[in-house]
Amino acid sequence: MKKIGFLSFGHWSPSPQSGTRSAGDALLQSIDLAVAAEELGADGAYFRVHHFARQLASPFPLLAAAGAKTKTIELGTAVIDMRYENPLYMAEDAGAADLIAGGRLQLGISRGSPEQVIDGWRYFGFAPEEGKTDQDMARQHAEVFLEVIKGNGFAQPNPRPMFPNPPGMLRLEPHAPGLRDRIWWGAASDATAIWAAKMGMHLQSSTLKFDESGKPFHIQQAEQIRAYRAAWKDAGHAHEPRVSVSRSIFALVSDEDRMYFGSGRPEEDQFGYIEPEKRAVFGRGYTAEPDKLIEELRKDEAIAEADTLLLTVPNQLGVDYNAHVIENILTLVAPALGWR
Repeated sequence: MKKIGFLSFGHWSPSPQSGTRSAGDALLQSIDLAVAAEELGADGAYFRVHHFARQLASPFPLLAAAGAKTKTIELGTAVIDMRYENPLYMAEDAGAADLIAGGRLQLGISRGSPEQVIDGWRYFGFAPEEGKTDQDMARQHAEVFLEVIKGNGFAQPNPRPMFPNPPGMLRLEPHAPGLRDRIWWGAASDATAIWAAKMGMHLQSSTLKFDESGKPFHIQQAEQIRAYRAAWKDAGHAHEPRVSVSRSIFALVSDEDRMYFGSGRPEEDQFGYIEPEKRAVFGRGYTAEPDKLIEELRKDEAIAEADTLLLTVPNQLGVDYNAHVIENILTLVAPALGWR
């Protein structure tokens, strides 16, 4: 059995060809898709966070709204770029959104990927300490966030407060019990996956990974997952680890599916550079009739290793079509692979 959810980047464009023409459209349609996915029996609604882009950005209003509209589906991010975050303010936002959702948040955080502007986090008022990198800053923000959401008091109370205080040091409010055990780290390398395991965070591995061996993407990703699970076991954490992978998977069952995705071109991994001197491997997508799709997905070692699969969706094609894409996988593909 696997948990199956969707991952939306929340793209929007004023183009007449787009079904999502404004930031408002992207947000409201994201909520509607979470509701539709829950009705279909999907397990998760996850959203990507990008700054300075025509995509979803600040996640917590969206997560809170989706939490108020749904009852059972997990609500998450994949991922929040911690270079941009004030970890204490983020802890308050996350606590509020998780309480509204009844404890269903699954927050993916990370260093993030290259953004639309150069060093965009500087515009948010952040800069690495002298001798440190932006990656170091992201980890530092993450470590502070992980500590304060535990709910332990750390702030000296005012001896003459406006309202009565509980005894002892004060914590951030609202506090969401259990949220600390529902934080994920998006890792692009084996080393960062191992670090995430040591920190007690679940693992999110996307369709991009730094190339560390030249092997096919799904094999490198499967090896990363195994290294993560071994590190988790060595760390001796009390809660069970979870691992998600994301994939573009489309079952061709209608003329509309074939019009959008039935190009007939072979799908394969791609190797390239997203940062100077860092070679990456981009995982292939899967597009075929259900029977062929099932056979192709059966060979994906990383999907087999993961307990959660996130389906990347073409959100600008509208809520109804994206619900159709999700339903096809849940009903026509997942049962044959033992995911349902």
